[in-house]
Amino acid sequence: MTQRPVLITTKHRGVFAGLIDEGQDLQATSMPLHEARMAIYWGTDKGVMQLAKTGPTDKSRISAPADIPMLHDVTAIFDITEEAWVKWRNA
Repeated sequence: MTQRPVLITTKHRGVFAGLIDEGQDLQATSMPLHEARMAIYWGTDKGVMQLAKTGPTDKSRISAPADIPMLHDVTAIFDITEEAWVKWRNA
């Protein structure tokens, strides 16, 4: 199945980047996230959406990757640019 990179925020102030299945219901408040990484510290000048547009900065602290079988309490889903996803994967 085709997957696409997204940035997800949660009720618990979590900020994650990872892959969702192309057919994922974007209105769902719980969903699996593959190859997920968590922003421990954003390190941005323009807020959380900068992480979706240009990716983590040199100041950002990003976790090791892991699959999350079910991420709960999703509050927002942002598309990630290819440039940003490459930086997430290399962080």
